[in-house]
Amino acid sequence: MTQGLDPTAPATEVARELLGRHLVRVVDGVRRSGRIVEVEAYVGHEDRASHTWGGRRTKRNETMFMAGGHLYVYLIYGMHHCLNLVTGPEGHGEAVLLRALEPREGIEAMHIDRPKARRTRDLCRGPGRLCAAMAVDRSLDGLEIGRSNDLWIEAGEPVQDRCCITGPRIGLGHTGPWADAPLRYSILGSPFVSDPRPISR
Repeated sequence: MTQGLDPTAPATEVARELLGRHLVRVVDGVRRSGRIVEVEAYVGHEDRASHTWGGRRTKRNETMFMAGGHLYVYLIYGMHHCLNLVTGPEGHGEAVLLRALEPREGIEAMHIDRPKARRTRDLCRGPGRLCAAMAVDRSLDGLEIGRSNDLWIEAGEPVQDRCCITGPRIGLGHTGPWADAPLRYSILGSPFVSDPRPISR
């Protein structure tokens, strides 16, 4: 279920369209959801910050080459999962990283899985925290969200253009001009974004 979202569109378009929508996860019959407030686009082979830069294909990133609408879930630092929605046609290697949610449902269950989070606003601020709170791990890698009862995206509340801001992605290191490319999208004024650094409209 994606409710009007076209995941086969380019990553930049999907990233913008994801803002304001709701990510929904059902675990043991309990529904958890959050409004998407921050994402990052990774635009394929030419993007030095992307796992598919230069067209490289590995066992880890093979899911990124699937058709838009599949999930790409990977592990960083051996402990934190990151959730991405693959975008574009099959073989393009594009995806959108979900960076932050505003928790809406299943908050008690989220706190159980994120015991160090003292405030609700901290449950899903950052991709690793988001995955922990939403019980996302590598078992969901390759899942097609349009056909799943475990995780999907609902319409939510649309975000007007004046409330969408863009800026550099976070923690990219030595990726040349791609480090400053305005491919991070977030909702203006949201206290749930993962990084409060100023970014442009």
